[in-house]
Amino acid sequence: MFQPELPLAVSAQSLPTPRTMYRALSRRDAAYEGVFFTGVKTTGIFCRPTCKAKRPKAENVEFFPTVTEALHGGYRPCRLCRPMDGTKPVPALVERLRRAAEEAADGRVTDKDLVAMGVEPSTARRQFKTYHGMTFHAYQRARRMGLALRDVKSGKPVIAVQLERGYESTSGFREAFARVFGAPPRGAKAAACLLARRLETPLGTMLALADDAGLRLLEFVDRRGLERELVGLRRRLKCAIVPGNHALLDQTAAQLAEYFAGQRTQFDVSLAPVGSEFQLRVWRELGRIPLGRTRSYAEMAKRLGIPKAPRAVGRANGSNMLALVIPCHRVISADGSLNGYAGGVWRKQRLLEHERKHAR
Repeated sequence: MFQPELPLAVSAQSLPTPRTMYRALSRRDAAYEGVFFTGVKTTGIFCRPTCKAKRPKAENVEFFPTVTEALHGGYRPCRLCRPMDGTKPVPALVERLRRAAEEAADGRVTDKDLVAMGVEPSTARRQFKTYHGMTFHAYQRARRMGLALRDVKSGKPVIAVQLERGYESTSGFREAFARVFGAPPRGAKAAACLLARRLETPLGTMLALADDAGLRLLEFVDRRGLERELVGLRRRLKCAIVPGNHALLDQTAAQLAEYFAGQRTQFDVSLAPVGSEFQLRVWRELGRIPLGRTRSYAEMAKRLGIPKAPRAVGRANGSNMLALVIPCHRVISADGSLNGYAGGVWRKQRLLEHERKHAR
């Protein structure tokens, strides 16, 4: 997989106006992260748009589209906002903990096990929560429940599943199971479950959800409204969301790596988007936009036979929960500006630059 600062470099011609960039700098607007870097003439440093340092005067700044150009301009990276740090890799301890949970026979790693591994439990909890937003024990509980549901659906006796997944108490297992899936183990064959995995990409961490029907969600974890999407999926599909493995998640991870490496121009992973008939219709049309090309909302509306409804098309476009594989980032304003993108304008810009480079 390539390094993000090389193939996704932003061309100087695509920089916003100085006034727009200074306004974004003044607001510390995260939507412009990666779109430009600010060189401060009085200090000789360059920063991200969101740097928390004191705001420089407009006459004392110049803007650069890439880290390389800022360095060539004679600036050194800011120690506060660290503009040269790209997507952070999975911390070694977090990866070790996840692997330990995968390899444990019952999916359970206790504090005693952590100490035997030479890991301080409090450190494990802190680092895992910092990265995943949930404690290591919470992750394990969710994963064990997902495995238990799979076992019960496969026809295993409930008592065998209970013991294999590390629950000594029958009532405790039944209550924990019902709390997650809304039904006791004996009624679980009708219960639904979405399996979740975090995927690392050059543009940030993504969350993927899948079940046997197909890929349900693929979003950047810092996407505005992600929590609302997860709540909506749980409600509409009447399911729980738990960490786990699925062939579709493996396929999605592989295809994302190929896409960002410039080796794939189309995704062919099985999709099962959740939306209204109108939204599904708009999303199918999004899938027809060729790599390296863009369309306006008005053009999309014309192609759908509803030329007076570009705003409705825009709302449906913004409701897409399958980023990249349903390419909503290829829709722009009629004047050519990039406008909003829930994953951040900077990502939209870099995705389009990347796709233009690799279009065939």
